[in-house]
Amino acid sequence: MLSEIRIESLGAISAANAEFDRGLTVLTGETGTGKTMVVTGLHLLGGARADANRVRSGAQRAVVEGRFTTTDIDGDLVSQVDEILDASGAERDEDGSVIALRSVSREGPSRAYLGGRSVPAKSLSTFTTQLLTLHGQNDQLRLMRPDEQRAALDRFADVTDKLQRYRALRDEWLQARRDLVERTNSARELVQEADRLTFALEEINAVDPTPGEDEALVAEIRRLSELDALREAAASARMSLSGGDEADGATDTSSAAQALAQASAALEHTDDATLQGLGQQLAEALTVVADVSREVGAYLNDLPSDASTLEAKLARQAELRTLTRKYAADVDGVLAWAAQSRERLAQLDVSEEALAGLQKRVDELAARVAEAAGGLTRARTKAAKSLAKAVTAELGGLAMAQADFTIGVAPIPAAVDDSAPLTLPTGEVVHAGSAGVDAVEFGFTAHRGATVLPLAKSASGGELSRVMLALEVVLAASVEGTTMVFDEVDAGVGGRAAVQIGRRLARLARTHQVIVVTHLPQVAAYADTHLMVDAVGGNGSSRVRRLDDDERVAELARMLAGLGESDTGRAHARELLAAAQEDRVSAS
Repeated sequence: MLSEIRIESLGAISAANAEFDRGLTVLTGETGTGKTMVVTGLHLLGGARADANRVRSGAQRAVVEGRFTTTDIDGDLVSQVDEILDASGAERDEDGSVIALRSVSREGPSRAYLGGRSVPAKSLSTFTTQLLTLHGQNDQLRLMRPDEQRAALDRFADVTDKLQRYRALRDEWLQARRDLVERTNSARELVQEADRLTFALEEINAVDPTPGEDEALVAEIRRLSELDALREAAASARMSLSGGDEADGATDTSSAAQALAQASAALEHTDDATLQGLGQQLAEALTVVADVSREVGAYLNDLPSDASTLEAKLARQAELRTLTRKYAADVDGVLAWAAQSRERLAQLDVSEEALAGLQKRVDELAARVAEAAGGLTRARTKAAKSLAKAVTAELGGLAMAQADFTIGVAPIPAAVDDSAPLTLPTGEVVHAGSAGVDAVEFGFTAHRGATVLPLAKSASGGELSRVMLALEVVLAASVEGTTMVFDEVDAGVGGRAAVQIGRRLARLARTHQVIVVTHLPQVAAYADTHLMVDAVGGNGSSRVRRLDDDERVAELARMLAGLGESDTGRAHARELLAAAQEDRVSAS
């Protein structure tokens, strides 16, 4: 629930702090003192668009800070809140509460903070949506929209799992359908692309390059191009090291090996330890010389004896360059391009068999989507009867005993150029939207027996307020412990209907924290806590304060007829307050 809110420089409020308890809290005050700014602040905490015009004149920014506790809400909801906090890197305060903050700058962008971390306003909205439900006059207007009416019915029907399954199947079906349309409409272009890829892959396969082959060829061709010079250098080095080709019996006493052998023998045959050590080092050097000599000999043996090898290498290099000119900068790139092209070619099967197979898959998925949509329709149709009956009963308790509330669930016909036409088992072709194939419409009449018309055409402002409240009372039974805020839900209502609204709000407050901005004393009298927004000083600034019993009587008297200072007004207020509290006790 919302335990505290702090507001700075927002509209008429310079600085105010309000603490909220469980149960029903009412917020009252003279027109223009800034009652609605409290609700505006809550909307900002809910991630609503920040309006710089709301910043108080003379201030650079407005700040709204709310403290939320989760000890009274359902365990599953606590888990969802914890997931949101973890994803945002937010932390709970020492007492387990969570602090949410929104600042609105007069000139710059707004800032949002959750649990001590800066977050996007959308993340703040995700958090507060779990704990806070706001209802104002704009929300009443939204209730007239078909999508809002469907969402309310879905809340009551609890079709979350069915809706998720339908949406997953629908996405799969639409993708398969798009693939079929694309392949059918682009068959010629796809065939041409397949021919081009096939020709290119055949050309690459004919050359059959290997990874890194082009770089290896460059080094090999450079070596072969200098064949004579390399042979002469290697032969000269071998002659100097070993004195010639031992197989031919040629010797040269001036060779490096011979000289090292003589020097090593001369030193090792002395009796001096130092000279003997040097002789051993020369013997090791002689071993190295012998190894190098053998390797140079092997190198000479591996050198080609004619120029045909070079010509073959050059021809191979030309083949590879043909590929690198067409497909990639080097052979490795050509091989990567070929791999990608093989994958693409596998997707370009536009044969009659392939199209028939894809059509079969589209039809199978369409049947599964239709089955899932039918499950949604049946659940909604069943829930619509129960919800309409419950709301009608609630309206009877809100001084609308003759009212009749209905909910219609009907398929949405597919348009001529529909993007997602779905054929139901009945043969009817409907539009498969993201929320199903159903159009949900609330109907209403204030006098039973009269023609029921769509809610948008039949309800006055006061009647619409009571319909929304009745809906909330019925829907609230599924989620306990959250906070519900009503901004002038009693607009256009008075007399006995106002008493009934106060009674229903008090009943709703048994399972929820309810905060109500009201002008009606009949509603305010039912509150557990009474907060008042009043002006302080002469600069147009307002404050929020909690009223004690005497102050509450005075405020109710003012709300009744502006008679806060008269004995008559106070007596009337005490009578109203006592009656409301007695009614609450008897109803509990």
